Amino acid sequence: MSSLAEPISLPVSRRWRRRLLALALVGASLAAWQGLRDWSRHHGLFINASASLPNWAFLVELGRFPARGDVVLFDPGRDPLVVRHFGAAPRPFAKIAYGLPGDLITRHGEEVAVNGLPVARLKPFTRQGEALIPGPLGVVPRGCVFAASPHRDGFDSRYAVIGFVCRDRLLGTGKAIL
Repeated sequence: MSSLAEPISLPVSRRWRRRLLALALVGASLAAWQGLRDWSRHHGLFINASASLPNWAFLVELGRFPARGDVVLFDPGRDPLVVRHFGAAPRPFAKIAYGLPGDLITRHGEEVAVNGLPVARLKPFTRQGEALIPGPLGVVPRGCVFAASPHRDGFDSRYAVIGFVCRDRLLGTGKAIL
């Protein structure tokens, strides 16, 4: 009869099963960690702080060139007007890819159109009273998009400061999650 103070000896096969289970858990955890790390190299989460789009949270696929209608994220650049309104290190902008390479951008008065379909209206001044110069017209160059938003105060390709958004400024596309 064994006393309470004596260690209980498990059969060898049971000890090995526990060790194998622990090893399998460690292996599965490492595989999951590696998968998450690989995923995060090509994806991210973007919180839109402006009212230019109806959604405020986006799952981002980095490096993906947008299709028409995709939400596109891009670096707005460091023009003095951008810096005055958004700081020396502005966060990425999220807009809609209305115009793709080969599309025709035209303007009739304040109305901006892509292939003849109106997508946005121009304002002469920012909310702070600074002059806004209208953006580029003509064919969208290869590797670029015309990115805008339906919001009346959208700051996007309709203005020269942003212009066509080309691959060197494109970060990726976003899918609305909230």
